[in-house]
Amino acid sequence: MKTKLFSPGPVLVSDEVRNSLLHYDICHRSPEFEEMFAELQQNILKLFEADDSYYAVVVSGSGTSANETCLSSIFADGDEALLINNGEFGGRLKEILEKHGVPFTEIAPGWANDPDLGEVEASLKANDKIKYICMVFHETSTAMINPVHEVGELAHKYGRRLFVDCVSAAAGQHIRVVENHIDICTSVGGKCVGAYPGSAYVCAKKELLDGLTPEMGKTVYLNLAKHYQMAVAKHQTPNTPNVNLFWPLNTALKAIFAEGLDQYIERHAAMTARCREAAREMGLKMLLPDEKMSNTVTSVFLPEGKNVNDFIAAMGKDGYTVYAGKGKYLEMNMFQFATMGYITDEDVDGFIAALRKNIQ
Repeated sequence: MKTKLFSPGPVLVSDEVRNSLLHYDICHRSPEFEEMFAELQQNILKLFEADDSYYAVVVSGSGTSANETCLSSIFADGDEALLINNGEFGGRLKEILEKHGVPFTEIAPGWANDPDLGEVEASLKANDKIKYICMVFHETSTAMINPVHEVGELAHKYGRRLFVDCVSAAAGQHIRVVENHIDICTSVGGKCVGAYPGSAYVCAKKELLDGLTPEMGKTVYLNLAKHYQMAVAKHQTPNTPNVNLFWPLNTALKAIFAEGLDQYIERHAAMTARCREAAREMGLKMLLPDEKMSNTVTSVFLPEGKNVNDFIAAMGKDGYTVYAGKGKYLEMNMFQFATMGYITDEDVDGFIAALRKNIQ
């Protein structure tokens, strides 16, 4: 029995994306790779709804690798960050900043809570050393969408830059980097895009990238200036990339644009809404109200007396993979389901039937 992944990554992929892994072997130092890379860069910009003031590079690794590439490369001596941390992946950004010795002010309202925008503004007013606000778009650990637009307005008002982890958001939400004043952001193929883990990427303002030097980077491999300079010079990467994953990422992006980005996002949101409606009819409670939840991930509490690990195992036996809750929510018997990647209405029908069976 083929397992259906209703989990927030890795995700199900289409046959077209899977078959693209069978592309014949090529050398990454070849014109064929460079042509494909250039096309992929343009598709990444379209995904983020960027204009020609932005540029995209690809980083071989998970979404965290793209985040670390950025946060270890964009700070000059004396620069500081303002970190908005309200979930596990905000905590991941904190870990990266700490590891690379970047001074930061933290706004931590707690998991599943909105940051106080007044506190954000006060921090910017009080500290002119803050160069970047760092935050997560879709905090997967709770399924919450953070107020990126409002924070972007503050960044713009006070002349600061905005870094956004869009790992679980891109292709599930409209990122709209221009409208939201996002200066630099990241994502990966193995989430909403419907490709594979290990194909991460960065979209950033060209003038930001032009101001970086390799010496600013605190790592050798995850060095954003090196990636940018090689991409501009030759549509190449500074080190050997995972060439075999570039093809599926590009294939998945082209399929999204063939359908239409709006339609792709709306279709996945509609499937999520069906699952949520069915879960509520079964008496299940959500962690967040609909207006705070993402289009693709839902956090749900099991009924009293149901053990989350037993429930996940039972769903697995029926062919559906869901996630256990993270942090304190695991103890509260919370689980998460997601409609990311290549999921169909028929898959949703089967998931709802399995959910109903295992909730009883």
